[in-house]
Amino acid sequence: MILGGTTEATALAQTLADTGIAGIVSFAGRVDRPVRQPLPQRVGGFGGVDGLAEYLNAHRITHVVDATHPFAAQMSRNAIAACAQASVPLIALTRAPWQPRSGDKWTHVPDIAGAVAALDQPAKRVMLAVGRMHLAQFAPNPQHFYLLRLVDPPKAALPLPKTQVLVSRGPFTQADDDALMRTHSIDIVVSKNAGGTGAYSKIIAARALGLPIIMIDRPAIPDRAEATTLAQVLGWLAHPGTVPSKTERGV
Repeated sequence: MILGGTTEATALAQTLADTGIAGIVSFAGRVDRPVRQPLPQRVGGFGGVDGLAEYLNAHRITHVVDATHPFAAQMSRNAIAACAQASVPLIALTRAPWQPRSGDKWTHVPDIAGAVAALDQPAKRVMLAVGRMHLAQFAPNPQHFYLLRLVDPPKAALPLPKTQVLVSRGPFTQADDDALMRTHSIDIVVSKNAGGTGAYSKIIAARALGLPIIMIDRPAIPDRAEATTLAQVLGWLAHPGTVPSKTERGV
């Protein structure tokens, strides 16, 4: 079973389908129109650790690949505990976090609350790239204009008085995000450190424009087997007892 929701999960599902390995892709259900998968898919929660363990046993799942977003920390923690409970091997298909480069102006914060605190300043034009789940947490700073790029249209009134919503699904290019930031006169970007290439264009664009970024660090996840490439996952599926070394992961 692939715990999905990322481009890496979709690529893995395609690889498994192409090689004739049976599997299922599970989505949390936070996106109205998830990307169609080349394997069967299910949508929705499991009911916590016990529910996931019961699902694994009931459906005779032999391997689990956690390819969720790096900030889906609760799902990842549940997967670790449920796989241990059900005695099912688990590996995470992870993205290396972004690292600051020359020209970057990052302020690191540990979580969403830290980003909210960092925005306690005079009015700015903010590109808020944190997803729709966390928007209400930014309500204490209504002085800012917020540019939001969401996969689905908001289902209720936004908690921020000055916003513009763009409904669009990535990946985007540097040219896309450079034009977006210029058009909306963005002063500052708020971003989760998602890693990978699919959302990196806004980081490159902000660097080129000299814009500061409030960078939200990743949540802590308990130790687990990890891979960063599809080849490593396939090797693990063939030999679940082998875990990619830190050298192989490029760490």
